[in-house]
Amino acid sequence: MRKETGLGVGLTRSVLAITLAFWAACAVAGGMDFDDAFIPQTINSSTIPDNGDVNPYGVAFVPRGFPRGGSIVAGDVLVSNFNNAANLQGAGTTIVQLRPTGDLAPPGTAVTFFASSLPGLSTALGVLSAGFVIVGNVSTTDGTVNTIGSGALQVIDRNGNWLASWADPNLLAGPWDLTIDDHGSWAHLFVSNVFNGTVTRLDLVVNAHTITVQKMVSIASGYMHMPNSAALVLGPTGLAYDAKSDTLFVASTADNAIFAVRNAATRGRAAARGRVVFAGNQLRGPLALRLAPNGHLLAANGDAVNADVLHPSEIVEFTTNGRFVREYNVDASQGGAFGLDTKGDGPFNYAVIDDVTNNLSVSAIPSQPD
Repeated sequence: MRKETGLGVGLTRSVLAITLAFWAACAVAGGMDFDDAFIPQTINSSTIPDNGDVNPYGVAFVPRGFPRGGSIVAGDVLVSNFNNAANLQGAGTTIVQLRPTGDLAPPGTAVTFFASSLPGLSTALGVLSAGFVIVGNVSTTDGTVNTIGSGALQVIDRNGNWLASWADPNLLAGPWDLTIDDHGSWAHLFVSNVFNGTVTRLDLVVNAHTITVQKMVSIASGYMHMPNSAALVLGPTGLAYDAKSDTLFVASTADNAIFAVRNAATRGRAAARGRVVFAGNQLRGPLALRLAPNGHLLAANGDAVNADVLHPSEIVEFTTNGRFVREYNVDASQGGAFGLDTKGDGPFNYAVIDDVTNNLSVSAIPSQPD
């Protein structure tokens, strides 16, 4: 959802021309009639592949500049599944892909990009512009916290082939979500750890064929983490990185708050949780967290904490200074809002999961003129 704004009486002719050109480009790219369109560009598609995996967690756009020649291309959307066909938590093994300009997927027909030998693919899903996909896992054998196993990160090439797994009992203790500060030939990978309530930074060197981990360091700790009968486990989840201020924002589900960790790309040891940015009553167990193109933060409420049947499955928008902006619900029942992602280029730039219906919604939201 977005606020409607006018161009303003003080807008110059040149800025007006640029603005109209941008909107026209969005219209042409999305195949809509610019003059007559009223309804938004939105695609809704199932996330269930032929093996029956359900409970979609992570979602990630394939970024601009991604190498051609693979089974995924720039603009595609990937989704990681946490449960298997029997609905056992921590037993899903698939990453599925949707091309917003392609065919929709009825249930059971979502295209499988990757089938993992490590079950329980989590919200920790991201794509590097050099041509790699990274996904985390938190597994169980019976769908309960009693059999929860160790987690890892996996590296996958653009054709869906496994390349490597990274594991560490302390620094990758249940990779639950991630975000990437991507610079092409190198990157910072930030990972939230649900087993010990910490955040780890991985410093990566990237080329066309390999990724090398130069260093792993814990940069934040002290987030509440605990087993949960409904959600399996609660802990720090969503991460959003602001490169301009070198600040990592952390959505801590059990703390029901958003924190800001300074000097995230450079610090050599763990800080405390960071300062509280937002802890308003609109939060209900925040999970995924992303920066929107307008600079605001978007959090997905999982409803495991501070639940309210009148405010189910909400996406909450607020500023990095903690001012609440807007909220809307992705499902009429609780527990539906989970993974979300944004990207700065269009036309499709917003993707959100409905975990209740196993559905992915991808939208084209035009940027607003300043």
